[in-house]
Amino acid sequence: MSTPSRKRLMRDFKRLQQDPPAGISGAPVDNNIMVWNAVIFGPDDTPWDGGTFKLTLQFSEDYPNKPPTVRFISRMFHPNSKF
Repeated sequence: MSTPSRKRLMRDFKRLQQDPPAGISGAPVDNNIMVWNAVIFGPDDTPWDGGTFKLTLQFSEDYPNKPPTVRFISRMFHPNSKF
């Protein structure tokens, strides 16, 4: 089934492949356009320099009017965290 949100995600994915932004990578999981895996590479000269941060994005049928749910898979330092 091709809904407006799925068509938009296909366009977004195609654009991401053709002109990827620096330090970011992402793609749908197992041909499910509504769930993506992504990676953010830590910017140079920051506390995250050299880091690789994995995350998942879960899109709803309300996309792009509603943002995806984003969950970081990689553990990372945060001053308020308990680990």
